[in-house]
Amino acid sequence: MTLTAGPPRDGEGWLTAAALAEGGAGLDAFLAWDDRQILREFGERARPDVVASFGLHRYAWASCLLLTVPWFLHRRVPRLPPGAVSFHRGESRLTALATEFACLPADPAAELPGARAVPCEETLRVELRAAVAAHFTPVLEGFRPRMRRGPRALWGMVTDELAESLWYVGRLLGEEERARRELHLLLPGVTPPYVGGAAFRMLTGRMGEPIPTRDRASCCLFYTLRPQDTCTTCPRTCDTDRVHRLSVS
Repeated sequence: MTLTAGPPRDGEGWLTAAALAEGGAGLDAFLAWDDRQILREFGERARPDVVASFGLHRYAWASCLLLTVPWFLHRRVPRLPPGAVSFHRGESRLTALATEFACLPADPAAELPGARAVPCEETLRVELRAAVAAHFTPVLEGFRPRMRRGPRALWGMVTDELAESLWYVGRLLGEEERARRELHLLLPGVTPPYVGGAAFRMLTGRMGEPIPTRDRASCCLFYTLRPQDTCTTCPRTCDTDRVHRLSVS
């Protein structure tokens, strides 16, 4: 996925997140891509609610990073309403335009237009949870009729993508342990509308190595296509299978 800072784009394959929130033709076009991809890769059509679950999972994974990576690397939390984000699925491109952000008082960027200094790390975490919630509240309303799930299940998916996307980036940057520690503080488990906490825990591999894992609060319904091939954090995947699949050889 390639990110460009700039105004949202529309047309010629581009959609804004606001179009997803409307739940109409824009969302139809968005989910048609998932429908085609599932048929191409798995040789069968998925149920409409499964297609919508795949679409939300993929959108939430990428869009959460627009908010969490600046916080993780620079302690800055942008505000990105749905109208500020656009994407091109065929080209795996995103644009985002942040006109305001929260930061800590000692940050040199605190003097920039649109900056708002907050007193401490915990307040910045509150800002991040609020920014993610503000972005996703209307988007989930667009997806809800297609997914046939209630608010808890929908916010469970956002909670999972918020945690797992930054966990993945932490591994890429060689800062996995810090990412898990930061996510425990961000998602302690008592922060509605998020469902549960970061939920990281450790398993022991076949060679005695520690294996970090977590328990998802939701399911993307991939098991409806390949019951034998669930993800390693899926509630349906037992610890024995996780150790078998994640242990060093």
